[in-house]
Amino acid sequence: MVRNISQRSLLIVKNIIASFFVKGWSAVIVLLMVPLTLKMLGAYSNGVWLTISGILIWIDFMDIGLGNGLRNTVAEYVAQGDDNKTRMAVSSAFFMLTLIIIPMLMVFCLLIQLLDMYSMLGISSTIVPHLDGILTFAIMMTSITFILKAIGNLYMGLQLPAVSNLIMSLGQTLSLLLTFLVYMLGCRSLMYVVIINTLSPLLVWGAFFPYTFYYRYPQYRPSIKFIDKLTSKKLCSQGIKFFVLQIFSVVLFASVNVIISKLFSPSEVTPYQIAYRYFSLVLVLFNIIALPFWNATTDAYSRGDLFWIKNSSRKLDLVVGLSFLALVMMVLVSGLAYSLWIGNEVTIPIGLSVAMAAYIFVLIVSLRYSYFLNGVNELGIQLVFTILATVAFVPLSWYAGSTFRDVTAIVWVMCLINVPGMLANAWKFYQIFYRNKRDDHKM
Repeated sequence: MVRNISQRSLLIVKNIIASFFVKGWSAVIVLLMVPLTLKMLGAYSNGVWLTISGILIWIDFMDIGLGNGLRNTVAEYVAQGDDNKTRMAVSSAFFMLTLIIIPMLMVFCLLIQLLDMYSMLGISSTIVPHLDGILTFAIMMTSITFILKAIGNLYMGLQLPAVSNLIMSLGQTLSLLLTFLVYMLGCRSLMYVVIINTLSPLLVWGAFFPYTFYYRYPQYRPSIKFIDKLTSKKLCSQGIKFFVLQIFSVVLFASVNVIISKLFSPSEVTPYQIAYRYFSLVLVLFNIIALPFWNATTDAYSRGDLFWIKNSSRKLDLVVGLSFLALVMMVLVSGLAYSLWIGNEVTIPIGLSVAMAAYIFVLIVSLRYSYFLNGVNELGIQLVFTILATVAFVPLSWYAGSTFRDVTAIVWVMCLINVPGMLANAWKFYQIFYRNKRDDHKM
């Protein structure tokens, strides 16, 4: 058992180190992309792009939880050394994702044609022409990418999140390079930004399909012959809770841009997103360290290795403490950081920075527990509190924004409605992993 623990921990360390480089580069890309698109489009059109990108997130999370179900199932079967079952899981997942996305794409395109998207999103047709075409293209590219992202879930299940992060980082890099090229050529329209940012990830994920299934892991290559009804049911049963959790989480996250755009103006989305991307650097760093523990927990729990889980949990407590200190320091230097980053084109009040830092910290503490819970498919309490938070968010944020006429008020609502879920995750974690008082020295 010592060997298994050492291999598991060593794999986590390797992935954390690799992910630091990959995610570090991704963070640099985000920092470079924000001022670039802002200069290219201006505050108003940039706010529209951020609103559209928020809507596209909805598609990514419409996989009925199959992605997360796949990663947990792969982790389980790989631990058992069963390549055939793993291939069945991969094949079934790709098949079901295709069945999901085709009707969903048709519905989205139909709604775009039937509804007045300008009115729904509070966008001026004079400033932003051809919105229907822009949305249709973006949704089509994102829908195809939606299927290919199952490759990333496979790597997650193999406890190789660094590879999944690398694929996403390469897509971001291509987007940055093409955006800079278009900017230098003087083609500064929203359409170009949408094409680049939705087509680039598709090209990269498409390139990794043959690499993964014809070179690196041919034993897991999806095939119609390996589509299995029982495996599909298992993926769905594991994934449906993830799906509900994802749906409500994405509604909570993506609706913020729409609410800000409707209550104020698309231009007000920009300072909110700048503050979020600035402070979410800490969240990115935390996820680099914490995310590998998800499927490592699946492996450890399936072996009855509670000692490893508890020991890992104590290590993450230290990471949470360091995250808090980092957020405090970022608030203190936020004025200088914004000035160096985006210049004087957009003003971000100190109140917004404080609220955003508090919100990010609540997310970090909540994720510190939920990654362990996700690894053992204990999602019930997360579902309850995420649903309650989402239901409460829209009316509360609308009321706060209308009353105080300030985006900061909406961020404080986001923070407060997530606190109960954070506390519930902590309670459930200790109930599961510490309820058994026997000696768990399985090494």
